[in-house]
Amino acid sequence: MRPSRRAVITAATAAAVSAAPGTAAAQSHRQLRTGFERLAHDGYTLLDGQKVGIVTNPTGITRDVRHIVDVMHEDDRLDLTAVFGPEHGFRGTAQAGGSEGRYDDPATGLPVYDTYLKSGRPLADIFTASGVDTVVFDIQDVGARFYTYIWTLYDCMEAARLAGKRFVVLDRPNPVTGRAALGPVLHKEFATFVGRQPVSQAHGMTVAELARLFNEEFLTEPVPLETVPMSGWRRSDFYDASGLPWVPPSPNMPTPETALVYSGTCLFEGTNLSEGRGTTRPFELLGAEGIDRRWAAAANELALPGVRFREAYFAPTFSKFQGRTIGGVQVHVHDRDVFDPVRTGIALLVTARKVWSGFAWRPDNWIDKLTGSARVRTMIDAGADTDEVVAGWQEELAAFRRLRRKYLLYR
Repeated sequence: MRPSRRAVITAATAAAVSAAPGTAAAQSHRQLRTGFERLAHDGYTLLDGQKVGIVTNPTGITRDVRHIVDVMHEDDRLDLTAVFGPEHGFRGTAQAGGSEGRYDDPATGLPVYDTYLKSGRPLADIFTASGVDTVVFDIQDVGARFYTYIWTLYDCMEAARLAGKRFVVLDRPNPVTGRAALGPVLHKEFATFVGRQPVSQAHGMTVAELARLFNEEFLTEPVPLETVPMSGWRRSDFYDASGLPWVPPSPNMPTPETALVYSGTCLFEGTNLSEGRGTTRPFELLGAEGIDRRWAAAANELALPGVRFREAYFAPTFSKFQGRTIGGVQVHVHDRDVFDPVRTGIALLVTARKVWSGFAWRPDNWIDKLTGSARVRTMIDAGADTDEVVAGWQEELAAFRRLRRKYLLYR
């Protein structure tokens, strides 16, 4: 039997009460409330009279680590009728490049639909078949253009428009701050699921801000969009300032420290070096057979701000070099306030190519999809140094920063 409306106290509401003025939580975390916490605290009035479907994954949790789908399902103040799972799935059982397919969730009985690699009319047809009136999005992003959840957001917005659905985005922190956009901007001819639109490599935005940008600048026509911003979040905040528990958004994003380096070191997916998948420090450990201490030494000579490199040896348990001991570096960020992940990623590519004769790009030039054009690859192949490569994208980055400014919600 479902509890009465009067009796229901959601976990999110309880968390909000526990962070009332004067408590240690409020003083420590400035009463940060996620979009979901604010929605629940308001009694879900934004969703009154609507059949609701939600795009989410294991990161869609309350402060006391209950999943918001479980919380919403138990609450008679709204009509939650469907769940839509992205890459890795709603409950997070699939590895990179996988999803969970269509099934009924054992915990709630709700139908779970698979959105991964679906867009346009096929995805719109899924929304139509689900019978929902409003599609809600609540997923923790990590701040990098090639992290696919923001393009799930984009595709779902476009599909909701085609299906005549309303769209609501519940905001969560950018774990690596929202201070600045960094890196090259995608060129449209290189658009894929790791970058649909001209956004910089580290976008420095939250998902609600991105949704506003997408709706006004990139969708064919705007979707009826509403965003529920956070309260108590500042652009300079790293994730640990939020007081929220961290749930890995994907299997190889185990900690906020991973997210800190990811927008730079994920570029090694476009090479024949390991990006650390199959280790306990993905994207912090990089290497290949035949690499030795010279790579760490060359990278340290650059004196990049906020970071040092340690000679490291490791044996990935899956992915590249599975079960073989390889050499490389571990990235150690010692001052995150001045650390530039994208410049660091470029510097590591340049120095790896310099010290290791076996360096090669992936044959499909995946690096071009990650960086958003052929420029980074061709400049490095031509012998450009880190500063020259970084200088190559400054004009387009400045233009994106100007565009981005119109859609920011926080100071």
